[in-house]
Amino acid sequence: MTSTTGQTHAHSRQKPGLGLHALTLIAFLAASSVPAPLYPLYQAQWGFSAFTITLVFAVYALALLVGLLFFGTMSNRFGRRAVILLALSIQLSAMGIFLLARDSNWLIVARIVQGFATGLATTALAAALLDLDQKKGATINSIAPMIGMGVGALGSGLLAQMAPAPLHLGFVLLVLLFTVQTLRTVRSTETSPSLSAGPWKPRLRMDVPSHARRTFLIVSPINIAVWALGGFFLSLMPSLIVEIADDHVQTLGGAVVAGLTLAGALAIVALRGQEARTALLAGSLAMILGPAIILASLHMDSMVTLMTGTVVSGFGFGAGFLGAMRSLAALANPEQRAGLLAAFYTESYIANALPALIAGFMAQRAGLFETATIFGAAIIALAALSLALNLFKSRFVPVEQSA
Repeated sequence: MTSTTGQTHAHSRQKPGLGLHALTLIAFLAASSVPAPLYPLYQAQWGFSAFTITLVFAVYALALLVGLLFFGTMSNRFGRRAVILLALSIQLSAMGIFLLARDSNWLIVARIVQGFATGLATTALAAALLDLDQKKGATINSIAPMIGMGVGALGSGLLAQMAPAPLHLGFVLLVLLFTVQTLRTVRSTETSPSLSAGPWKPRLRMDVPSHARRTFLIVSPINIAVWALGGFFLSLMPSLIVEIADDHVQTLGGAVVAGLTLAGALAIVALRGQEARTALLAGSLAMILGPAIILASLHMDSMVTLMTGTVVSGFGFGAGFLGAMRSLAALANPEQRAGLLAAFYTESYIANALPALIAGFMAQRAGLFETATIFGAAIIALAALSLALNLFKSRFVPVEQSA
């Protein structure tokens, strides 16, 4: 009887805890995409270049990577709740810098602070969700980031188009949301059953085990392709839409980011029970077809065609990322997993930031349309390479049991 009562009490705490941490995770990723539809407005007001836009985006990805890799184990020592509260306080500081921004330098600082806070929060929130429920936590961790980015971009675009103070209102709402989540987290209970003893210091453990290196190389083309495409959408795509669309450009800028990320979440849900190779093949095909449709839309000046290509590409994003992650996770034992995933995420976020920076540099010299064409062709080439590798060298990619 006592055991049953204890299980019931644990279950009653589990549901609100899952909801709290899921909403916080969505909020962090929503905040990450809020600036994307605003870049053309910032550019028009302060007169900075396409390269500066990509720099503002790239510093976020690199700061997130630092928080993720060097500080990802903090919650094992100090507890999930304490690290989540620290991340929320840093995030609130970032929102304040956005609200006070007077030029592109302020945006760069705000994105660095925001990126570090998001990296810190992501690991602690992911661990808290898994502490509460292994199965539900894993599902939330896989789809919440993409849902958050989609909602953030679309909401920001709509507010910028239809509401007053387009460069400030979204961040005011985020301050209110993060304040509420901070107060709720203060009242929540610690989810970690035990904490590590002894001193803690930031450290990086990155290693690809010898038996996983071939698979790592085989999944790299699709992983680089999907993250590079995501970087372009979150930096230069809203500016490209200004060149195509006649009106509602902020709404459309948010809509394309939402289309990409929400289609990615749909792909993860649809393919979560399939083998890694199935997801890799589906992702590679979609990443060939989707960018090709997007390139066609640029020459047709067709937003309908561009949105169609965006959704197809988004499906490829989700499927490709899922397939790459599963392929590697199947090869690592628990002791090796942290180092292998650190290497995987390092590749992912560098692919997210560096190609976008190169595209911004090229756009200043060759033009945005020409840069987008070259960028799209490179994505298609990487996806075609991935398709070939997985069709003809599938024996090197592990086939794990369906989840």
